[in-house]
Amino acid sequence: MKKTLKTLLCATAISLTATPLALADTIYIHAGKLLAEPGKDIQTERTIIIVDDKITDIKSGYVKASKGATTVDLKGYTVLPGMIDCHVHVLHEGGPGSAIRALYDSEVDLALAGAQFSKRTLDAGFTTVQDLGGTNEAIFSLRDAIASGKVSGPRIVAAGQSISATGGHGDTNGYAPKISAVFDRQSICNGADDCRRAVREQVKRGADVIKITATGGVLSNTKAGLEQQLFDDEMQAIVETAKTMGRRVTAHAHGKNGINAALRAGVNSIEHGTYLDDETIALFKENDATLVPTVLAGMTVVDWAKEDWMPPATKAKAKIVGPLMLDMLRRAREGGVNVAFGTDSGVSKHGLNAGELNFMVQAGYTPTEALHAATVNAAKNLELFDKIGSISVGKHADIIAVDGDVTKSVEPMLNVDFVMKSGTVHKAPKS
Repeated sequence: MKKTLKTLLCATAISLTATPLALADTIYIHAGKLLAEPGKDIQTERTIIIVDDKITDIKSGYVKASKGATTVDLKGYTVLPGMIDCHVHVLHEGGPGSAIRALYDSEVDLALAGAQFSKRTLDAGFTTVQDLGGTNEAIFSLRDAIASGKVSGPRIVAAGQSISATGGHGDTNGYAPKISAVFDRQSICNGADDCRRAVREQVKRGADVIKITATGGVLSNTKAGLEQQLFDDEMQAIVETAKTMGRRVTAHAHGKNGINAALRAGVNSIEHGTYLDDETIALFKENDATLVPTVLAGMTVVDWAKEDWMPPATKAKAKIVGPLMLDMLRRAREGGVNVAFGTDSGVSKHGLNAGELNFMVQAGYTPTEALHAATVNAAKNLELFDKIGSISVGKHADIIAVDGDVTKSVEPMLNVDFVMKSGTVHKAPKS
């Protein structure tokens, strides 16, 4: 099946990929304004020199291209690193009918939809994403197809299926038993030993990172609440096992007890963090952990809760959680928690990821701080800052450009004009 899936992805690459600028041996980008690393000063009139997929030099002034090289004129734009979204679900989009679609969509259907959503995400200026929950075969095949250049999309760091407790968030809930059996997954575990097995199974299948559901979640169709669902010893076993296999662990967590238990277990990051308090903030600092807040998803489900299609159990949680998330992010900032950008897109629509920046500003971040979270902090969260997250010599040429002053407003980030990933131009300003 995997071979068939990858073959289909290759066959559709032409229709899913915008016509990129042919990769030249050398590309010169003339940048009117250069924000090489958000948080540092903007430079003016700079030339970025790219050989194949890497940045090889940054020079003052507009340097004339060498013979045979390509020049990209961005003199009228602000140039900055490609953004990074640390929490997406690129294989699908939620909304009315999503529960029914799960019964019809094959792995091939999911991967092809993911290719479309990936292109949309790349065009929005996100050159790297972390996918935290998708069927193994579809997401790993899509990740590999993008990495090999067969499909256009952001670089994907993929978890595949989340490690979850039976009946908890991440398991299949709300269907008749004979239907639920169709979705049975090897990543569901009960007890520390079984959770060790589940981690090893995910690594075997191809997971880059281990994602656990430490607490209940909003969109699971069950009245199981939002508090801790994996036991302390289960989370400790997961983290210990992941470390032996060279994998980070990130935890979906809303309720305070679950967040705190996951942090004590040694997870690298927390997704959502809705009910964090002063004790939680101290644990973040003590454990050098990162918060990925996903306010955009919280505000999306608030709107969904006003509609009739959402199941009652889900609607009740959505009404509670969504309004709390903006205040949570505000408290996290005031408490000095390290925050990396993440949206949970797939709940919200793909391609609108930059809307999270607006919520960060509403929570008290300056535009520069928000961009720092979406570049430097996000790259560090993924343990990839040696390769991406800033425009620096030796790093991948992941470069975007917008029309406007991004140090004063994040609004220009909602309409990215230029996108380069690993030295290939995927989107250029309209002439």
